[in-house]
Amino acid sequence: MKKALKTAGKILLGILITLAAAIIILLVVRLIGRSISSKTPDGGINESMLVDINGTQQWINIYGQDKDNPVLLYLHGGPGSATSHLDYAFTRKWSDVYTVVTWDQRNCGKSYDTSKTDTITADIMMQDGKEMTEYLLDYMSKEKITLLGHSWGSLFGANLALEYPEYYDAFIGTGQFIDDQENEKRLYEAAQKWSDGDEEGKALLEKWSPDNADTIEALMARNEIMERYGYGMMKDGTDYNICTTILFNPNYTIKDFIGYVKNNEASFEPYMDFFTGDMSKLSLLGRYDYQVPYYNINGDMDYQTNYWLACEYFEQVNAPEKEMFVMKDATHGLLESRSEEFSELLHKIAEKQKNR
Repeated sequence: MKKALKTAGKILLGILITLAAAIIILLVVRLIGRSISSKTPDGGINESMLVDINGTQQWINIYGQDKDNPVLLYLHGGPGSATSHLDYAFTRKWSDVYTVVTWDQRNCGKSYDTSKTDTITADIMMQDGKEMTEYLLDYMSKEKITLLGHSWGSLFGANLALEYPEYYDAFIGTGQFIDDQENEKRLYEAAQKWSDGDEEGKALLEKWSPDNADTIEALMARNEIMERYGYGMMKDGTDYNICTTILFNPNYTIKDFIGYVKNNEASFEPYMDFFTGDMSKLSLLGRYDYQVPYYNINGDMDYQTNYWLACEYFEQVNAPEKEMFVMKDATHGLLESRSEEFSELLHKIAEKQKNR
């Protein structure tokens, strides 16, 4: 018995030593990777900060290889879905032609504030966007900046470009969001066809419809429907390694990651009412006259934000210049699933803007 206990003790000690060694190695690897990711390019910029915006502190990172390049403000989707835990992996692919600003919008990601969980409205978000733009114009000593919005960010960005054209030299929308009600109607119509003869699919549709979308459970069913029929946001995965991206993230401490996971659902809650209510005020339908160049990069399998609705809207847009770039067989996650291809298209836009 004593011998068995002694043997078990040795095995347990060996396991603990192995785990400790693995943790130490992982921490050392993370330290080295983060130090490399944290470097500032020669002649460039790499700064992170909290900015006072419309009564709250909101986090941004500014990264570029040449401070003389145009400034691009990246507007993440959601609303309320910050991407700061991994977005440097794809946004830095644009940093040779743009100084890229990544921004965790109000009350999500690194901008989460437990004391600022008030109702979110269209007016509040528009004021946030205006103030952030004005801050960047001043801080970076620029006359105008470029907007790039994904999903909700494309609706947000288009509204900013329409409302404050004097601040922007171009608007670029990807996964272009046009109108929340029409978008959900078209997805529901498509899902009814997809689920024909599929009882499990029909059961999912009973949990979600355009008239039943005001709970997290309904939205989960909505997303599961797209996954089930091959239209999921990340059907192609990513073309970069998520594990190493998170491990080497220069902007996140371990405490930040814990906070991100802990606060993720809570930060999304205030946006639920906004998503099902006040966001409709920002619909782009009937608003086609832009004073800045209008560009789209869209996936032709995107049902999260309806590709065909975006195409119909694009045809009616009046702008100094406009162009639609289509990524074949791409769904809503094109920024991450095909970030290299997306970057190539963005470089084409940057070149067009440079030669205007």
